[in-house]
Amino acid sequence: MRDGEEPEQTRDQQPKPESEAARRRRRAHFLRELNEAKELRDRVKPRTARAARMRQQMRMRTFRW
Repeated sequence: MRDGEEPEQTRDQQPKPESEAARRRRRAHFLRELNEAKELRDRVKPRTARAARMRQQMRMRTFRW
């Protein structure tokens, strides 16, 4: 077992519920990576990204409150 790893759960043990702080940390990390991937895709395919932005703008213009 390396530092920072938890011991493996045996079949009869229930895994400990994840703490709220750990869940938020994991979620923040995921959202950062997702945003980074979207930015990379926009740089790699600028025409597709522009078209997607235009479609989003049209959606927002026709949205009714």
